[in-house]
Amino acid sequence: MKHFLNLKDINSKDLRKILVDAKKRKKLRKNLNTLDIDKGAPLKGKLLIQMFEKSSLRTRLSFYLAIKQLGGGALTLRSNELHVGSGEETLEDTAKILSTYGDGFMLRTDSELKIQQFKKYLSIPIVNGLSPDSHATQVLSDIFTVEEIKNKSISKLNISWVGDSNNVLNSLIAASVKFNFKLKIGCPKNYRPKKFILDWVKKNKREIFIYDNAKEAVLNSDVIFTDKVISLNDKVNKKKKLAQFTNFKITEKLLSYAKKSCIFLHCLPRGNEVEEKVFFSKQSKVWQQALNRIHVQKSILLYCFDKLR
Repeated sequence: MKHFLNLKDINSKDLRKILVDAKKRKKLRKNLNTLDIDKGAPLKGKLLIQMFEKSSLRTRLSFYLAIKQLGGGALTLRSNELHVGSGEETLEDTAKILSTYGDGFMLRTDSELKIQQFKKYLSIPIVNGLSPDSHATQVLSDIFTVEEIKNKSISKLNISWVGDSNNVLNSLIAASVKFNFKLKIGCPKNYRPKKFILDWVKKNKREIFIYDNAKEAVLNSDVIFTDKVISLNDKVNKKKKLAQFTNFKITEKLLSYAKKSCIFLHCLPRGNEVEEKVFFSKQSKVWQQALNRIHVQKSILLYCFDKLR
């Protein structure tokens, strides 16, 4: 049994195996309908229980379709509908019930502690669908999309992030270490990545490049990532924060400093951190990025169930 919580905790070889498997699975589904089962139905009879404490569209849909296409089923719960959500049942007892009824558990939460507590008490695999410090499933899928479009290893590309330092960036930083690619970050000085993230990078003898100028961050870039400035976990003065990111908006002018072949990716939902002209341009690959989550999610589940071929 394996868990999928944070890219930092998974070795590079296993992450690459997940991507290779996802590529094969996507190719094999070319002529299949949405609910057709993959050949061999590798997770036939398995039940994935999903619990959402945070809003979700792509994570909810992609995991539901991932387990269905692998031959299993999904049950979606909301924490405020459970005893644990109202404090009437301990998390330990809830975890034991989930382990009794289900075969895997996917949690989207606002608490890192809760993720670790469930990991401690569950006897089934747990997947982190999003937490304050990590969005590992999103970023691994993004790596898949980059390599699919560029048709080369991400280790040979220049990757840029422009915007807030949030859970998605944390996972992208972890990915830069695991997949050995150059990562440049453009953000205001007060919104740099947290010290424990930077210390981990240094501990692994890698380097990321941080600029308080968006132009410098995207020079010669092959891929530009961004995300909403006001994220799901933010409890800040929104007006003040948005004002501090005025010079970090993804515009056509900013994109012109990157390579002509540069692509734009956004994990969605979007806000005003990107111009409409960029978001709907030929360089924008956001819809392909969103759809690919199904394929990578499937391989993540197979990894957790020790079924990767």
